[in-house]
Amino acid sequence: MIEKLNYQTQRCAENQTLRVNLRATQRSKNTMQTTNLDTLCAALTDIETITDPNQVAKLSQDYHSFSPVLVPKLAGKVGDIVVRPANEAEVIKVAANCAKLRIPITVRGAGTGNYGQCVPMHGGVILDMTKMQEILWVKPGVARVQAGVKLATLDKKAKGSGWEMRMAPSTYRTATIGGFIAGGSGGIGSIQYGLLGDRGNLLALRVVTLEDEPRAIELRGDDVQKVNHAWGINGIITEVEIPLGSAYPWAEVIVTFDNFMTAAKFGQSLGNADGMIKKIISIFASPIPKYFSALQQYIPDGTHAALLMIAEPSLELLPGLVQQYGGQITYQKPAQEAGKGLNLAEFTWNHTTLHARSVDTSITYLQSIFPADKGLELVEELYDYFGEEVMMHLEFIRVNGRVVPAALQLVRYTTETRLNEIIHYHEAKGVFIANPHTYIIEDGGRKVIDPEQLKFKEMVDPYGLMNPGKSKVLEFKVN
Repeated sequence: MIEKLNYQTQRCAENQTLRVNLRATQRSKNTMQTTNLDTLCAALTDIETITDPNQVAKLSQDYHSFSPVLVPKLAGKVGDIVVRPANEAEVIKVAANCAKLRIPITVRGAGTGNYGQCVPMHGGVILDMTKMQEILWVKPGVARVQAGVKLATLDKKAKGSGWEMRMAPSTYRTATIGGFIAGGSGGIGSIQYGLLGDRGNLLALRVVTLEDEPRAIELRGDDVQKVNHAWGINGIITEVEIPLGSAYPWAEVIVTFDNFMTAAKFGQSLGNADGMIKKIISIFASPIPKYFSALQQYIPDGTHAALLMIAEPSLELLPGLVQQYGGQITYQKPAQEAGKGLNLAEFTWNHTTLHARSVDTSITYLQSIFPADKGLELVEELYDYFGEEVMMHLEFIRVNGRVVPAALQLVRYTTETRLNEIIHYHEAKGVFIANPHTYIIEDGGRKVIDPEQLKFKEMVDPYGLMNPGKSKVLEFKVN
């Protein structure tokens, strides 16, 4: 379980001098400029700030510790001050002063990302959005919230009127909606609704610019893609408008199999059953289930497991499908017991990696999407080829209207060279890898930055102060 940090806060002390090294731009990497933050502190006395070095260091980190490649590269990268705005007016005030003083801003939600998205490469301000927690409104099929609202809080509110969030990461208890939009891509619910970037899964964003006179801009429709999954380099998200899905009573089920590929085929078949409403189809090759200490009594040693969330109206059809593939239902929790005891969602997606690393810290992971035309064929080939060096963890999702196996394979890490060999082998076979071992946005899932995002970046961040150092093509410009 990802723990919520206990943050101590304090106001900027009068006359306290803080300094931030604004490291080199990509044009002139050896140039060093130091900016005094006295003026910033004086201007923000009415906004909550944190200056204690230990607390600032904690709030400069995320879960990039899952990657043995990123840990040394991001070591020592910390901000100089944390600022916690309570509303958009305070965000605008911070933005105006940072633009004037040429101080970089790295926006932070709950810090549950895994690629260093919220780790500041050039010091400056950590803009902690967690105080902006207002649910502005929930209407039939849609909600509008501030960026710091926790996903679980919104989901609970929506369920009060018969709706729920369409998708969320496994960290939904602590993750914020703004952080999910800026740094996430999908998760629990993606088997039904696809990925966050798919048209229709994000309706509107309100974004504050980092200009000399900051503006609050409303982006709607396809324009939201200018900021979606941009790691906070394209403005400060203050409000989010998202569509909701119909709330279902979700049953949680564990099914075990003696053969991994049989389990994978079961997952594909369940995903393809359009009439059955699903929220999670997670398939785990042995020995992954041994890392789930709380589930040991339900998953016999050496077996392969499927962890499922299925709407109760569809549950009647599940035993027949399980029998067809020779599986055995070993655990079932009805929807009325939701929130009690085990929560299977917190063993899926990247919580799987968290559980594995709690046992063996040498384990890391990949992020993959298998092609729709030969997904299971490639799954089997790579499962046989790598054996337990790359342990297969599938998450079935919907991509372009088709159900495909995505994967967060667990990797027994030895060297960065070997890890790259594994990645390149997958890519050569036609498997898409969203590399979780880089803090550069182009080297991860995107491969390139959308030209529309670049144009928008030039407009809203003329000085290159938004999360600098996370892109190959963007400069960190300091006058």
